[in-house]
Parts: sequence; structure tokens; C-alpha cells
Amino acid sequence: MNENDHVLVVDDDRGIRELVGAYLEKQGLRVTLAANGREMKNALMHAAPDLILLDIMMPGEDGLTLCRELRAGKHRAVPIVMLTARDDETDRIVGLELGADDYVPKPFAVRELLARIRAVLRRTRMLPPNLQVTEAAKLLAFGDWRLDTVGRHLLDADGVEVAMSGAEYRLLRVFLDHPQRVLSRDQLMGLTHGNDAEFFDRSIDLLVSRLRQRLGDGAREPRYIKTLRNEGYVFSSDVTILEGRTA
Repeated sequence: MNENDHVLVVDDDRGIRELVGAYLEKQGLRVTLAANGREMKNALMHAAPDLILLDIMMPGEDGLTLCRELRAGKHRAVPIVMLTARDDETDRIVGLELGADDYVPKPFAVRELLARIRAVLRRTRMLPPNLQVTEAAKLLAFGDWRLDTVGRHLLDADGVEVAMSGAEYRLLRVFLDHPQRVLSRDQLMGLTHGNDAEFFDRSIDLLVSRLRQRLGDGAREPRYIKTLRNEGYVFSSDVTILEGRTA
């Protein structure tokens, strides 16, 4: 993490917002504070942060709604760490499904929060600059498949939705963002996982195997995901943006 990294803190609780902001600034980060979705969007018009710290429980547009909008727009590549005061794991799971990179339950220690922020920034910077995503697409086509990146749905040749887990979706999205590129297991792990127990319990190889099954991709003669011994994996199919918008 760089000392001049910019964190946008979005939380309707003034006490938490100012406490977190003051602590992060003391650690050398630049901080912008926002009390709601409107203030967040206004801040994004002036400067793109390196990470967004986003509370789930807010009046008006809640954190999950804002996370969905961020992942569908030009700021979709900005890492998101979500804050939740709920004990129910539903918010955590939904947040990760929507594309959040990590979550921190309230109450939290600011030192732990800083460690989470550092970890997320490290993971999102694992790819070299020429592999960074620069376009927000709505519908991606490859082979006989379509991926709706707004609804996060995989559609077969007949337009029938095929169920995927959050981890499988994130892995497929990474492959589609970087076709014809060799990605190591470490890169894939860093780019696909948040604080997700399902992912931690399974290796990247098993996750690739599960995704291949979804796509009907044989391991011996794969059409989409090829294994390169001692190097990693490469998505070998061409990817077309059917409906998208530039960032």
C-alpha cells in the first residue's frame, strides 16, 4: 500500500466515519468522507479513490445497492471493503456476490480495518498495468456462452441461465477480462477471493475444475480454459463485448 493511497469512507454514522478517517490519515493515507450515496457519487465525480470503504446499513440507498451500481459503472475496478453491523451472514454473502472485495463486521478495531485495506490493495495490484481492466462491459460473449455482468448471470446458447457460485463468477470474470493471457495461480487467487470461506476451503485448481464443468469444458481437450504446466491457466477463447460502455 502506498502512503498516498486515497480511501473514500462512506458511512452514515458520523462518529465512525470521522474516527476511521482520522486514523487512516494518521497512517499517511488521503481520506474523503461521505455520509450517504449522494455524497459518495459527488466525491467520485471529483476524484477516483484507490479503495472505497462502504457501510451496508445506510438510509436511502444502502451499501448493497451502491455496491451494485459501482460494479456496473465506470468505477467497477475500484476495490470495495464493506462494513456491516449485522450478525446475519446474508449481507456478507450478498456483498461478495455483488463484487465486494472484503467485509469487516462492526464493531471493529481500526488496526484490523487498516490491515484489511492493505490486503485488498495488494491483491488488486497483483496484475501488471497492461492487464488492468479499463472497460465496463454489460454483456460478454465467448464461444456458445454469454455473461451478463450486471445481473451476474451466465447464459447458454439458448439463453438459459446456468447457476454459478460467487467464486465461480469472479474467476470467470477475471478470465474474460484477460483472454489469451497466462495467469498464475497466485494472480487468480488474489483477483478472485475476498474474505470468502468457500474460497479459502478450496484450491484454485478445484475452482477451475468446477468452472470447466459449468462450461462443459473437458480437461483433456479444453475449449476455453487451458492449463500451462508450472505457469497457470489461460483463457483461450475470443471474448466479444456485445453491449458495453467505456469507462
